[in-house]
Amino acid sequence: MNMQSSANLRFLCLGTGAIGTYIGGSLAAAGQPVVFVDRPEMAALLKENGLHIRRKDDSLTVTDPDVVSSMEEALTHGPFDVGILAVKSYDTAGLLEMLAPYSLALPPILCLQNGVDNEPALQQVLGAERVIRGTVTTAVGRLEAGSVVVEKLRGMGVANEHLLASNLVAVLNTAGLRAQAFSSGAAMKWSKMFTNLVTNASSAILGMPPAEILADAALYRLELAQLREALSVMRALGHAVVDLPGTPVRALAFIVRRFPAAFSQPLLRQALGRGRGGKMPSFYLDLESGRGKSEVGFLNGAVVRYGAEVGVKAPVNQALTEILTDLTEGRLAREDFLRRPAALINRIYGR
Repeated sequence: MNMQSSANLRFLCLGTGAIGTYIGGSLAAAGQPVVFVDRPEMAALLKENGLHIRRKDDSLTVTDPDVVSSMEEALTHGPFDVGILAVKSYDTAGLLEMLAPYSLALPPILCLQNGVDNEPALQQVLGAERVIRGTVTTAVGRLEAGSVVVEKLRGMGVANEHLLASNLVAVLNTAGLRAQAFSSGAAMKWSKMFTNLVTNASSAILGMPPAEILADAALYRLELAQLREALSVMRALGHAVVDLPGTPVRALAFIVRRFPAAFSQPLLRQALGRGRGGKMPSFYLDLESGRGKSEVGFLNGAVVRYGAEVGVKAPVNQALTEILTDLTEGRLAREDFLRRPAALINRIYGR
């Protein structure tokens, strides 16, 4: 690892999805050296078209990004100070298989993936000292390959558990990424996962936007149940709920835990429904893609698995995981649930 000043770090960006393009592209536009790695066809496309980040008041363009199509080629551009990992959680296993032969040559990896399973998997391959827990709360939409739009600028978090963390936060902020250090990486990641659970599975299963989920009394109670299960697991594990950049997670958790549904529904319907509106969440987009993959097992499923380890049951999260997994893998018919809240409620509670 090169211990350079905060003015300059060399980055290796693994993947050019929405978050990879946003973080890596912002750094490159700010003058930081960034090498992107992606599939050959994607690498060729990005070299030709560049990277484009549309923001509220302006846009960033990287006209000649340094994009390669293999780890062998990427490492000839090193050494690197930091790797950026922002692929979907269901792609982690395949990525680690690809990275394993190069583990000794890789820099510390900043893991920006959703869920809480990815860092432990990375640590098994790279070692605990070369994994940095991170999260992104800025809402980013992918327009096309290499082109994204910042839908709501909030920021990002970096666990202050690595020697590089303070320097990394400073560099990220030179690129306008609003990075913030967190003393507990586990609390940061679990708090982000808690927010990711809101309406995600139910919207995908029912094909209904978040605002409609939150407006339906029965579905709202279902949301409360899954969120309360997640909070119980966090408490049993000893992970505090922490506010994230631009995201008042503690207030959300307090309302979910303490307020009855009749009082909390108008509050959360206004706060969360307005923020998401008619935009469909990630689980729905994965289901619609037809790729047969979903992150539900890494989010709702993680609540179930970690809950089992500490003796906390999470039946609603388990049911949502099983139903969405079966829909994703074709064992259930989508039309049996599309816009049919009663079918989901009956399936979960057995009425």
